[in-house]
Amino acid sequence: MSTLRGNPAGPGPAQPDAGLLSPVRVGTDVEAAVGDTAWLQALLDAEAALARAQARCGTVPAEAAEAITAAARAEHFDVRELALAARRTANPVVGLVAALTRLVGRQAPQAAEYVHRGSTSQDVFDTGAMLVAARALRLILADLRATAASLASLAAAHRDTVTAARTLGLHAVPTTFGLRAAGWRHLVLESAARLQRVADQELVVSLGGAAGTLAGYLQYAAQAPAGAAGRGAREVVDELTAAFAAETGLGRPVLPWHALRTPVTDLGAALAHTAGALGKMAADVQVMARTEIGEVAEPAGPGQGASSAMPHKQNPVLATLIRSAAVQVPALSSVLAQCLPTEDERSAGLWHAEWQPLRECLRLTGGAARAAAELAAGLRVHPERMRANLDLTGGQVVSERLSAYLAPRLGRTAAKELLAQASEQARLRGRPLGEVLGELPALKGVLGGAELAGLLDPRQYTGAAGLLVDRALRG
Repeated sequence: MSTLRGNPAGPGPAQPDAGLLSPVRVGTDVEAAVGDTAWLQALLDAEAALARAQARCGTVPAEAAEAITAAARAEHFDVRELALAARRTANPVVGLVAALTRLVGRQAPQAAEYVHRGSTSQDVFDTGAMLVAARALRLILADLRATAASLASLAAAHRDTVTAARTLGLHAVPTTFGLRAAGWRHLVLESAARLQRVADQELVVSLGGAAGTLAGYLQYAAQAPAGAAGRGAREVVDELTAAFAAETGLGRPVLPWHALRTPVTDLGAALAHTAGALGKMAADVQVMARTEIGEVAEPAGPGQGASSAMPHKQNPVLATLIRSAAVQVPALSSVLAQCLPTEDERSAGLWHAEWQPLRECLRLTGGAARAAAELAAGLRVHPERMRANLDLTGGQVVSERLSAYLAPRLGRTAAKELLAQASEQARLRGRPLGEVLGELPALKGVLGGAELAGLLDPRQYTGAAGLLVDRALRG
């Protein structure tokens, strides 16, 4: 028999996701912006905006729209109860509409019949999703811009700070830390541009009615006290769509998009690019922060990067959190892409499958963006370690330069073979490459000592790195 204490009946009532297993987004603004309460508020905002839009069009009394808007506050509703009700209807809007109607009925009985008038669950949910996305993207974009600004400062300050480029994990040729930081910044700016395009062009209201024809909206418009006299279906639809977009701050779609899921898939793809772009910076920082490399270090602070067992460690936790998101978001985004080939005018399962992956994409990317802003702002750079690491191969890091220099004097193939053999000897004997080359008979009278010393200086072989940094920062 077990002697462990605990509740044998189970963990008890379900509790909200506190983020215990997702530290990358815990405590960030984006976490709150996409949480259950925020999502509920967005659905309520969509319902209230729809009522106000219909009031603009004369199909709902203005006082009814005001009453619906006043009631549409998340604090009036039990999120857990709505979630449980959603299990019976496969979406949370059905239960929400019923609860909102009851509340409006108590507060303004004459307005209750105008709740959700002519609408459908997907119109409200998808519009709410776009509102959540818009609010989250504002936070993410702010962090991306802050990250880019910090990286611009790093790139400028270290334009000519020489470090070893690494390919396949090994020293390749010299580069500059400024160019590396400029590359990180370029990816961040590309991501910001993608997200901004989505925010400007893809976040649109959903307005289609039961099956994308807007028939319910048109029927109620025709039955309104003012009627639809003098206005055809096109005018009613255009006016209502424009009013709904204006009330929400979202864009206007060309067509109802119940089964045309481009807004969601494009958003997911942009978030995946963003997480991956930030992940590139994080991966480089992790490599450069290794004990035996020590070229950069994360910001220090009380408890930052602490180990539970090893008091001496300051782990690169910001980079670690960013990379965790960079791995998850593309996979989650692929679920959104797989929901694009939906069937009929509303899918039985694919639409529903989007919701949680979309939220995770938003909050993981948002958490990564927050961590990236902190990392870029506080990254500690150690040029002296970069230079020391450049010397580890005893000059072999510039073997490409020597080979190119000797090619017109010895022939390209002969020069490359000579450098390969000399480099192998230097490795085997633990000697600097310059010493080995200075002893080769083939180079007598071809390459003098002073000239060789100059060619071996890695600071003189960074190519166009500085110019590329300048060009990137001008852009």
